Amino acid sequence: MRAPVFWQAPPPGQHHRWPQRCAMLLWPLSLLMRLLVRLRQGLYLSGVLKRHSAPVVMVVVGNVVAGGGGKTPTVIALVEHLRARGLKPGVISRGYGRSKSADGEDCREVRPDSPVDQVGDEPMLIQRRTGVPVFIARRRIDAARALLAAHPEVNILVSDDGLQHLALARDIEICVFDDRGLGNGLLLPAGPLREPWPRYVDLVLHTGQQPAFTGHAARRALANSAVDARGRSVALDSLPSPLVAVAGTAQPQAFFDMLRARGLSLAHAEALPDHAGIPEYAHWHAALKQAHAAGPVTVLCTEKDAAKLWTICPEALAVPLVFELPPAFVGEFDRLLHDAFAAHLSSAYTH
Repeated sequence: MRAPVFWQAPPPGQHHRWPQRCAMLLWPLSLLMRLLVRLRQGLYLSGVLKRHSAPVVMVVVGNVVAGGGGKTPTVIALVEHLRARGLKPGVISRGYGRSKSADGEDCREVRPDSPVDQVGDEPMLIQRRTGVPVFIARRRIDAARALLAAHPEVNILVSDDGLQHLALARDIEICVFDDRGLGNGLLLPAGPLREPWPRYVDLVLHTGQQPAFTGHAARRALANSAVDARGRSVALDSLPSPLVAVAGTAQPQAFFDMLRARGLSLAHAEALPDHAGIPEYAHWHAALKQAHAAGPVTVLCTEKDAAKLWTICPEALAVPLVFELPPAFVGEFDRLLHDAFAAHLSSAYTH
């Protein structure tokens, strides 16, 4: 689903155009949303609703803006950093967009051979990129418990999304933003915000090219080579034309812009819905073959798309994202991590 135009910040001097009028019509509903969010937060803070804690340090990476904002690349980068420090991380997720498994089981481990439509594209990408244990469940605490039972060596968990999942207790909260910033600053459905901002988080990370406000800024760029379904690399500057790109992400235009910035000339760029299903990729691929029946084309996609696209188009090339956390962010994160481990150790002694 594409974000409505009126969720965007209004251009200077254009506050009365129709997009802003649409937002104002929905403004009463956003006030109701604010009330419900505050009520729910109060119930958890007062203890009326129970929060569940994992026996290891829990890091939650999320956002307050509906849609993707760079959470998954941040999770992957954090996992790689934790492993470099000698820790044993695991990842939990809800697995948004997945279907039920054949046996109807909700909580399961993501394996390299797991059907992507049953585990979700983002958990599959995290597992393939990092190799760490990844579990999914509707209730993230169930995923955490199952992961720790199956992999007792894990001593820290990272939750992909879940900033608003208050039933899960956490030690460190990281909120990510892309170039959309806060949009028009209103809550759903009048704006993109899931909850009022500002709110307390431990760290703010901007994953876009133009940070909207104070916070750390990550560096992101495309790799120099694309990879096929067999893991073989192909240099971007040697790709045969015509080039066709497809992206089923929250911000597909960002991927297309990055390809063009690398000097690639795209004959066509197709934006599919975020978390698009395999049938949607199959329908697009059938139309592509019909349109280019005279000769072959080179299909480019994101790593997130690849898990689904390769099932019907194994010749497609995925272009990896190079994502670097800024040193100042890493320094603050390590200090928070030290305090979190100290608190868990102290709690273990007192109990």
